[in-house]
Amino acid sequence: MAFMEMAKLVLLVLCFCFFPCGISTRPAVVNIGAIFSFNSTIGRVAKVAIDAAVDDINNDSSLLPGTNLLIQMQDSRCSGFRGIVQTIQFMKTEVAAVIGPQSSVNAHVLSQFANELQVPFVSFSATDPTLSSLQFPFLVRTTYSDLFQMSAIARMVHYYKWRKVVAIYSDDNYGRNGIAALGDMLEERLCRISYKAALSPGATRTDISNMLVRIPLMESSIIVVHVNQDLGLTIFSTAHHLQMMSKGYVWIATDWLSSFIDSSVPVEMEIMNSMQGVLTFRQHTLKSEKHGLVSRWRELTKHKNNEVLQLNSYGLHAYDTVWLIARALEAFFRDNGTISFSKDLSLHSFSLEAMTKFNEGQSLLNKIKTTEFDGVSGKIQFDSDGNLIHPAYDILNVIGSGMRTVGFWSNTSGLSTTSPETIYTNMTSNSSENQNLNTVHWPGETSILPRGWVFPQNGKELRIGVPNRVILKEFVSKDPDTDTMRGYCIEVFTAAIHLLPYAVPYKLIPFGDGIQNPNYTDLVQKVASNVFDAAVGDITIETSRTKLVDFTQPYIQSGLVIMAHTNKFRSYAWAFLQPFTVEMWCTIGAFLIFVGAVVWLLEHRVNDDFRGPPKKQFATLIWFSFSTLFFAHREKTVGTLGRAVLLIWLFVVLIIQSSYTASLTSILTVRQLFSPITGIHGLIASNEPIGVQVGSFAERYLVQELGIQKSRIKVLSNTVALELGPHKGGVAAIIDERPYLEFFLKAHCQFSTVGSEFTNSGWGFAFPKDSPLTADISKAIIELSDNGDLQRIYDKWLTRKGCSSENKEMDSNQLQVSCFWGLFFLCGMACFIALIIHFSIITSQFIRHYTPKDSSAARNTISGRSFQDFLSFFDEKEESVKSRSKRLVLQNGGRNSDNELSIPGEQLQG
Repeated sequence: MAFMEMAKLVLLVLCFCFFPCGISTRPAVVNIGAIFSFNSTIGRVAKVAIDAAVDDINNDSSLLPGTNLLIQMQDSRCSGFRGIVQTIQFMKTEVAAVIGPQSSVNAHVLSQFANELQVPFVSFSATDPTLSSLQFPFLVRTTYSDLFQMSAIARMVHYYKWRKVVAIYSDDNYGRNGIAALGDMLEERLCRISYKAALSPGATRTDISNMLVRIPLMESSIIVVHVNQDLGLTIFSTAHHLQMMSKGYVWIATDWLSSFIDSSVPVEMEIMNSMQGVLTFRQHTLKSEKHGLVSRWRELTKHKNNEVLQLNSYGLHAYDTVWLIARALEAFFRDNGTISFSKDLSLHSFSLEAMTKFNEGQSLLNKIKTTEFDGVSGKIQFDSDGNLIHPAYDILNVIGSGMRTVGFWSNTSGLSTTSPETIYTNMTSNSSENQNLNTVHWPGETSILPRGWVFPQNGKELRIGVPNRVILKEFVSKDPDTDTMRGYCIEVFTAAIHLLPYAVPYKLIPFGDGIQNPNYTDLVQKVASNVFDAAVGDITIETSRTKLVDFTQPYIQSGLVIMAHTNKFRSYAWAFLQPFTVEMWCTIGAFLIFVGAVVWLLEHRVNDDFRGPPKKQFATLIWFSFSTLFFAHREKTVGTLGRAVLLIWLFVVLIIQSSYTASLTSILTVRQLFSPITGIHGLIASNEPIGVQVGSFAERYLVQELGIQKSRIKVLSNTVALELGPHKGGVAAIIDERPYLEFFLKAHCQFSTVGSEFTNSGWGFAFPKDSPLTADISKAIIELSDNGDLQRIYDKWLTRKGCSSENKEMDSNQLQVSCFWGLFFLCGMACFIALIIHFSIITSQFIRHYTPKDSSAARNTISGRSFQDFLSFFDEKEESVKSRSKRLVLQNGGRNSDNELSIPGEQLQG
């Protein structure tokens, strides 16, 4: 029994020795394949990085203990055929994973092998955006898809307000698919690729030269170069020779250029001189994470045939790729994973039975996609689409012998001068309004932002169609003496052209037969069909036309209005109130009462007309006040102060009365002119014929938009039909644009506009869709408006002597209180001065004639009773007061002079 227990214990110990942690035995060696081009810039750096990663992993006891990675490298020499052959060889040696392929072209082919044999391919440099995880599930990329790089380029194009770019690309999957992604990204930002130039990967210098000489014939000077390194360097060398690296051009190279410069420092100055001012991109990596590998790099490359080889971003991704596979294998083995292969029976018919299928390939693939760690290039973690999270790029400017960082791009914050990791750490976002980059030194040694396009250098001048008007020629017409186009619209266009920072050769071509106005929609159609390069004139910006061409900023506001013949106006009941405003009427009424009251106060003690019972006095006050307005007052003023106030007031009344008469006469005279048509709705309902100017868009608008029958529309070349009227074979009204009618009515006062403007638009110049001239001319028009030149041109051509104020229709100008405030002030001051003098005299009389006998009464003179005495004294007629005073003097003959006129209060009250 004891022996059996001992045997079990020994067996258990042996199990723990041979099967640690309770899992299956790990292999001593795991074969990993690698396919890339050893002689390419990326391949040379990747080879060193992969070897360094394998050594670091095999020397790390905490990762894959007891298991070594064995890398089998194959040189594809950038050949798709060699890549296929080498992949077949790998599949015969039972590799668990393959690092590569390097190129996107090979990735499309070799990923099919990966899908069939379930061997994960992990590429550190295949950036083709069409290599999706759905189509190629066994292809994993530790680099960023070009979809993000093209998004960064599109954001930068939009940031600088460029609209078109020229794309030069290699005619392979890498180039075509990358530029296709760029086109999609640009369209999202209302930009586009105006010209695509495809070059074969082995294009000669002559081929490149023949392609480049066509670019100046295009409008865009923004050139994106998405090719391989050798082809790209030849492009820049040729462009420099053709003087296309000069001021006005913008060259944007994808990350192939930064990889070349990073790996080849120092670069020959001849090569650097050929691409000064170029912008390029580099996959963003964390400096802190890669510091260890960078510090070892010189030691790692010192035996490489004395070749100066620097580390680039793809070398960092290659290093992280090996570590990714190693960590995935560690997780794979921990989950009891085993590496085993089996024959793929479906390959027997192709004599490929030596190729084996990785039985646990799907499991290892899942581990690769779910592995997370901090690598030398940054955070290694995949999203649901199989892309690395937080894609970001450095934006670099080639200056002198190197590159300078002008900003960064990330898919979360866009363009910024702050590093992406700082933005991620602070959890901040960069809105579209806050996008910014540092100053860029552009080709031609300038820091001035290029406008993004050049006038095509094809020796041709712009063919500009101009409507040849036969009526209202001040707007635009052909001068019969010089055969040149002239007018308001032409001078605005010429002034705008002169403000452009470049020369624009053009020729103005009359459009129309010179007998009647041309059809403006036909002129716009000519621009859309490239018969004309532009159209200049009094062209209305309306919806249907904007679908055909682009219009500039309006240089004059316009809209459809109605012009009709004016007739006698029938006055209305309350027209007599219109000369004055409500405030003026109220002020007149208030002053009538005020002046009447003042005169009553001044005349009450001396004038019998202003005395009597209270009811009579009130009636007298009201009657006197309002009768002065018509000089019909019967009461005579006898006092000097009363006469003075009344004289001033009658002068004010005279002025007011004269102004009222003149204003009412003017109103009734002007109001004699009116039109029975009140607006567009009344005109539509009237069923009367309507006139439109020949060539105007008004006919189409009335029929299609307002539903007026076409039979009611008459196309006119003059106003005779309007003068005849609808009952004599003419029209009831003419509908045309406001600038025409305003100019016409200045000399034809028998007509007038009625109703309000029922459309709102403007006049602009027409250019083909996406023409860069549209934006530049618009800016010039705004500048003309700001500096006053636009108004000066208008005054020169469209200002002329108008109708006299007696004959043209206008709104009545009611007289305001402010027009008479001086008179009212004078009258008011006269009243106050008269009242002060009057009450001073009364007070003096009251003191002299009403002094009490005893001192106690004197002390009460300021009491409430004395005020009543004063009122009683004021109410008495002055003549009776004087009579009683004389009687008292006779009775008290012995009194002194101070008391001669004193009257006891008791006697007066009695």
